Amino acid sequence: MYSFISEPNGLSQWFADDVNFRDQVYTFTWDDEQLKAKLVSIKENKLVKFKWLDDEPQCYFEMEIVQDELTNDVALAITDFTTDDLLAEKKLIWDNQIDYLISVLGA
Repeated sequence: MYSFISEPNGLSQWFADDVNFRDQVYTFTWDDEQLKAKLVSIKENKLVKFKWLDDEPQCYFEMEIVQDELTNDVALAITDFTTDDLLAEKKLIWDNQIDYLISVLGA
């Protein structure tokens, strides 16, 4: 699952139409819109954290792979710090994106 949250090819299978990576900056493309995010933190096989370049300083999103020690079930935890006026929209977007990821993974 780590490649689906950290690599351009994996992210383009579920998160955006196209993803490019250069100099620690990911360019995400949806239809004709491009947004850029800086990779600010990474933990191999565990977590990636992005900061949108054109957003408020406190706004970022993080995707973390969490594995239950007892059952070995794997989950993807999403943390998206955003402004209050965008909260409902972001929840809807993430719900749709996660549903799509589940279908890509065949889970």
